Amino acid sequence: MTNSTLPILYSFRRCPYAMRARLALYTAKVNHEHREVSLKNKPEALLNISPKGTVPVLQLADGTILEQSLDIMNWALGNPSLSPEKQHLIIENDTTFKYALDRYKYPGRYQEEPGVNYQEVCEKFLKKLEAHLSPCLEGKMSGFTDMAIFPFIRQFSMVNPDWFDAHYPALRTWLDFFISSDLFQEIMKVYAPWSADEKTPLIRF
Repeated sequence: MTNSTLPILYSFRRCPYAMRARLALYTAKVNHEHREVSLKNKPEALLNISPKGTVPVLQLADGTILEQSLDIMNWALGNPSLSPEKQHLIIENDTTFKYALDRYKYPGRYQEEPGVNYQEVCEKFLKKLEAHLSPCLEGKMSGFTDMAIFPFIRQFSMVNPDWFDAHYPALRTWLDFFISSDLFQEIMKVYAPWSADEKTPLIRF
């Protein structure tokens, strides 16, 4: 069952890309339908509009399909103007850092380069973020850059929390700010995998 007047978000709770899309939608108070996706049993409705089969995907009421998390964030938040420095941080997060993060978090799952220490590769980015925080990446208040990067740093911190806390106190404080927020609690609510035969959860503000 669906409400065609609202955008439809296909999401997966623990996916960092879907997480940042939800952060933007909830921050902007965008009413939408939430369709939680089982990655082992992707719904036909998702594959019909986005054959790549990854989340998040946002289907707008006019039929427009947004298949990238940053596109969803830009749409929800009105295409905010970011400084070149902030743009570069997001690009580095999504490329070099994410590549190393996957190999740091899941050793043996991905093809690895001999002799490369992926924790050290990640740390180059973490040190850069630590120096940028004041107390957020966007300054006194969290913004687009913070939401775009937070889910991935959260992933890194969970691999070895004690070590992370000892080496990156500013990032730890920044993470705790997000994790303890009402916003984060809302976007991390648990939903059963979506079925076309059941009523879709509506997120209204």
